[in-house]
Order: sequence, then structure tokens, then C-alpha cells
Amino acid sequence: MYQKIGGLTVKPYFLVLDCGATTLRAVSVGEKGQILSIASLPNVPRSQNGCENCLIWDLDEIWDKFLQVIPQVLSQVEGELKGVTVTTFGADGTTVKNDGTLTYPVISWQCSRTAGWASKIASLISPREIFRLTGYQVIPFNTIIKLLWMRENVPDALDEADAYMMMPGLLSYKLCGEMSFDYTSASTTMMIDIRTKKWSERLLSLAGLDDTFFPPLVKSGHVVGRVTKRVAIETGIPQGTPVIATGHDTQFALVGSMASKNEIVLSSGTWEIAAIRIPEYRDSDRAFETGMLTEFDAEDGLWNPQMLMMAGGVVEWMRRNLYADVKDRPDIYSFMIDNAKCVVPGAGGVVVIPSFMPSGPNKPYSTQGTILGLGLTTDRSQVYRAALEGLSFQLKQAVKAFQEAFAFEPTGVRVVGGGSKNQLWNQIRADVLGLPVITTSCQEGTVLGATLFSMVGSGLVASIEEAKERIEITTRVWEPSPDQEQYQALFHEYEKLPVSLAYFYRNKS
Repeated sequence: MYQKIGGLTVKPYFLVLDCGATTLRAVSVGEKGQILSIASLPNVPRSQNGCENCLIWDLDEIWDKFLQVIPQVLSQVEGELKGVTVTTFGADGTTVKNDGTLTYPVISWQCSRTAGWASKIASLISPREIFRLTGYQVIPFNTIIKLLWMRENVPDALDEADAYMMMPGLLSYKLCGEMSFDYTSASTTMMIDIRTKKWSERLLSLAGLDDTFFPPLVKSGHVVGRVTKRVAIETGIPQGTPVIATGHDTQFALVGSMASKNEIVLSSGTWEIAAIRIPEYRDSDRAFETGMLTEFDAEDGLWNPQMLMMAGGVVEWMRRNLYADVKDRPDIYSFMIDNAKCVVPGAGGVVVIPSFMPSGPNKPYSTQGTILGLGLTTDRSQVYRAALEGLSFQLKQAVKAFQEAFAFEPTGVRVVGGGSKNQLWNQIRADVLGLPVITTSCQEGTVLGATLFSMVGSGLVASIEEAKERIEITTRVWEPSPDQEQYQALFHEYEKLPVSLAYFYRNKS
């Protein structure tokens, strides 16, 4: 639907502010999902004055950067801006007064100050009980753990504050002056009941708080407020433009992948997040034991069990340490892939066990990365191929955990993010999993997902289904090859390794 103004056809578009841990971007997106313009600047946490080894997000610096990139993006687009939204990482937020003044900086998820409280919280409530209540594992950067640290070390910051907002709410407030707390971000806090979608009185009481400390929870697509006159002058966004709630980037990548609900979605970057979308939440010992997390889906009435695993970080380690002599090649990644294509499945006996995150299928070990089977004739192409195979075996363990914990039988795996560009890796995934691996022409899954909800919130469409019908993307399918049988045998041997999940469960009992 286009609007006619003075004989001209004005096409609607949307503005997504995507605040990542390394890059922040303003992206304009058309109603068919086409990226119209992008402007970006680096984003890094800062050291906190007076707090040794403490890392924070400088909210004013981040906003100043958005004030630079937003006008650049808008200057490249003609049409009617229908809405603006903010998507960013989870877990991080801070305390604010009613006028938006921070009473303490935003503690970064990369900060180590809360590690002690991650251990101490188990003496207050067991990790299994926390998981039953919140669907979350105990991870040092969880929001409730930051609040416990603040209660112990900077209690005045909590006592002087009127509210607590997460990063999407803090940045949305900059746009419209209205406080908000979206459900997707709330589910990353480890203090909301995963079943009822209400704040957990038991968890909040640990920090001496109650649910009045948080703005009202809002669903994805809700209009939080309208762009203020000041922001309109500073950015060029028309005054009164709807500010629409989205939130935690992972959930919007799931929707933006355009996957069916019986596909696993794999967001592959430095970390890999494998996630499924289920219509009801069920507590599960197997989900807890395998390190699974569950968050609220961006769509109401769905939940996202997921696994966090190291992935692209392993590939980057290989590039830095094994290919340093050719690091300046513009085609370095293609060079590595072409080398590894010449290596047969099994990588000549080399096995790479990825380094494990606090969540994921090898959580019980919390081990560092391991390379096995090195010989005097081993070359780097074998090690790199073994890394891709090991990461794919790790993914297969995650798929098995979904099957065991939730009886979820996937029909395929939809891969988004930087890791979706590696064609060799996609084929190995398909062979190891015995499932089709699907990639899409859209390289901006999170941005597309946020746009879909902005389309609904702006009134352009009535539902997410209607929004998806407008999107024009293509897909490519990687079917299992004849190597599938060999990879099943290799995975069987992989599970016998002492650091594998299967070995852990066999010997635990």
C-alpha cells in the first residue's frame, strides 16, 4: 500500500537501530524486507573509573554515535518513515530516575565483577530451582546477579532509582521519553517466571526488590511512544514517528530467518545460538543438565529453548594462529575453505573439541578447547576441517538435546549470520545432522525480524503472517551428501571421547 502525495508515490520504510557488542548500526528497511541503507560505527565497552577491571557501556557515547549514523541513513532514503525500533543484546541494563538519569552505569555482560555472585547465588537458591522458575542457567552476566552485586557494593544506586530498564528500553527512552521493558529482554534477566511471564517475587527479593521497580512489560510490536521534537531536530526522524518495541536481538533473528516452526534456527556468529520455537514450556531435567536456556519468543505464546555454543570464535582462532602468514589476503576465508575442501571427512584423524560456553551441550565440563590426533605430518587444512566438523558435532549434540528434552523433531536447520556464508561448513552440518540446512538471501535476520514487528506496530499490516507475506527473499538448501554415512560413524566415535556429553551421562549413573 503506497501513499500518494502531490502525484508522487511514497513508499513506506522502517528504521532499525541495531546495537551490537562490536558494532552499532542504523538500518533503513523497505516493506519487502529490502535493505535500503546502512550506517555504522564501532561499539566497545569502556573501563569504569574507580572500579578495577570493570567494564561498562557508556550510554551517552552510544547515543551520540546513533545521532551520527541516523542522519546518514535517512539522507539516502526517499519515502515515509513508518516507525523506528531498537534491538540489542540481552542481560544488560541499569537503574534510572523518572527523568531518565542513570544512577549507575550499564554493567557490560563482558565484565567479570559479578563472577563471585554467580557462585554465591547457589547458596540462596539452587541452580535447578532457578532453572525451574526462570528457564535460565546461572551465568555471571545474568541481570539478577548484577543487581545482587549492586545491592552489596553500590546500594545507593538502587535506593535512589525509580526504575530499572534494559538496553532496548534505555535507547527507546532516548527516542521518545517513555519507559518500557519488553518481554524478550525480560526473559534474559533470570528473574521472570518462564511460565506465567510475571516477575518472580522469590528472585527479586534476593536483591530487596519487587515488581514495581520495573516499567510495564510490553509485547513486541507495541508502540512505546513517539519521537520527540528534540530527537527530530537532532536526527531528522519526523517528530511523532512511532517508537515500536522489539528488544533482544536473538529472538528477532529467529523470526527474521523466516523459518517454519519445525525448523531449528542456528544464528551463527562468534557464538552459535541454536534455538527452537515451541507452543508451551515444560520443565525438563535433561534441558537443565545439558545447559539449555529458554527465553520468550518475540511472538506471544511461543517459547525459545536454546543452546549457546562457541562457533565463529573457533574459526577466528584458526585464522589468527594457523594462517597468520596469509592473514592479509583479501580472500583469506575462501583460501581456508578451499584448503579444507581437499581434506577427506575425518580430517586424517584430527579431532577438535570446541571451547565451551557456560551454556551448551558440554556445560558439565566447562572445558577449554582441545585438539586431538595431531601427527608430524598434520597440516593446518586438516585442523581447520576438523574444527568445522567438531563444531558440527557440537550442534548435533544440541539437536539431540532438543529431541530428548522437548520431543522436538526438526525437519531442517535454518542458518543465519556470518557462519551461514561458509558453504563447506553448511555441507558438513547437513551431513553430520542428516538434515537439510537452509540459508537465505537475507543477511540481516535480526533487522528483518525487528522490521516485521515494526510493520505490525505501525499499522501497515495486521499480523506477523501478513508482514511475512510481503518479504521477498530466496533460499538455498544443502541436502546431506553421500558423506553422511561416514559422518554418522565419526560422530559415534566422537561421543566416546571423555569430554563428550554421551560419555558424561553414561558414567554419571
